[in-house]
Amino acid sequence: MGTTDKPGRIISLGIQHMLAMYGGAVIVPLIVGASVGLEGAELALLVSIDLAACGIATLLQAWKNRYFGIGLPIVMGCTFTAVSPMIIIGKSYGIAGICGAILVAGLVVLLMSTFFGKIVHLFPPVVVGTVVMIIGITLIPVAINNLGGGVGAEGFGSAQNLTLGFGVLALIIFMNRFFKGFLRTLSILISIIAGTIVAAFMGMVDFSTVSGAGWFSLISPFSFGLPTFHIDAILAMSIVGIVSMIETTGVYLALSEICDQPINEKDMQKGYRAEGLAILLGGFFNAFPYTTFSQNVGLVQMTRVKTRSVAIVCGISLIALGLIPKIGALTVLIPNAVIGGATLAMFGMVVASGVRMLGKVDFSRQENLMIVACSVGVGLGVTVQPDLFAKFPGLIQILTNNGIVSGSLTALILNIIFNAGRHTEQKTSTDLSGQVIAETSAAKS
Repeated sequence: MGTTDKPGRIISLGIQHMLAMYGGAVIVPLIVGASVGLEGAELALLVSIDLAACGIATLLQAWKNRYFGIGLPIVMGCTFTAVSPMIIIGKSYGIAGICGAILVAGLVVLLMSTFFGKIVHLFPPVVVGTVVMIIGITLIPVAINNLGGGVGAEGFGSAQNLTLGFGVLALIIFMNRFFKGFLRTLSILISIIAGTIVAAFMGMVDFSTVSGAGWFSLISPFSFGLPTFHIDAILAMSIVGIVSMIETTGVYLALSEICDQPINEKDMQKGYRAEGLAILLGGFFNAFPYTTFSQNVGLVQMTRVKTRSVAIVCGISLIALGLIPKIGALTVLIPNAVIGGATLAMFGMVVASGVRMLGKVDFSRQENLMIVACSVGVGLGVTVQPDLFAKFPGLIQILTNNGIVSGSLTALILNIIFNAGRHTEQKTSTDLSGQVIAETSAAKS
């Protein structure tokens, strides 16, 4: 066992990986839970379930066996591309509808895992970048509403809320400008903690939920009710699952190169299967769809510790946190304005990620411009005016009453129409690998 593989170092680095993804992990249940009307103890329970499920999903990828698990130091969490669809589904069908859609999406990913590499050419950067950008755009209003204090809040848009929210955003910007390495990675988490402390001095934090929470509790399946299944919700989450598989491909290839651990098509299939199982796990526990967290790839490159033991420690740490209700209750203390300031940056990064993917597209071709223009136009238009197709038959409305579904299908269809057979325009997942490696190099510097 080498110096870098000493148990104490592995444990500390595993906890470091947990801290790097913690802010992103807890923001998702806070945003989605609040959007479906959860508060107090119920919201704290959702946070606890999410943390434990993140840990189990991470262990599924680390446990490389005959059937699933890629065996790389991967940390799993809920992708932000799933947040907007879940909010839309939750407002129509509640957590039960989200849960049912996630379960089916997990089955879709499992079924596609064997042959996904053969159809990935149908999802080049012009399609994936457009879909990610549409998802990010639909998330921005959520962040703005929280920054103002929350929809319907008595003091919405007050100087107190705006000062707190923009203060958190300013701290994130400051840390990304003047800090490097691991501290920059923790900028979201540190800013949320700092904002909550300031809010406590301003009298905006209620500690009663923490005092009433226990120190240990097991999580149980379907804590918020049995799943319900709706075709439009299933379509939306299945699209998110496919987009996640494409992004995950890049992370696999990047980590394979960083860790000097070659992977083949069968390894990729086992990784996809683990992701499908992780999504099923999320639906089973009324939680969220899980995918690889790319920000943790930067930590692997920075620390140069390439063993999956780090991911295992991270997974176990997340499960432990999920079994401590007081941790979930502490998270619920975060005021809406603080969440809004943090998510404005985080959701804006989703849009920026879509733009970055589109940077690989040849926009000298008018056809690619048309794909992006029409897809964003349809997706955003339906989001702003969801009743546009209200007089159409129900079967058509399934495809048109959700901006993410309609925008994504528009991008996919137009790409087939304009780019079918143009192999030089179809970027492979290797491009995404290079993108992730470039990001981790930037993080290291």
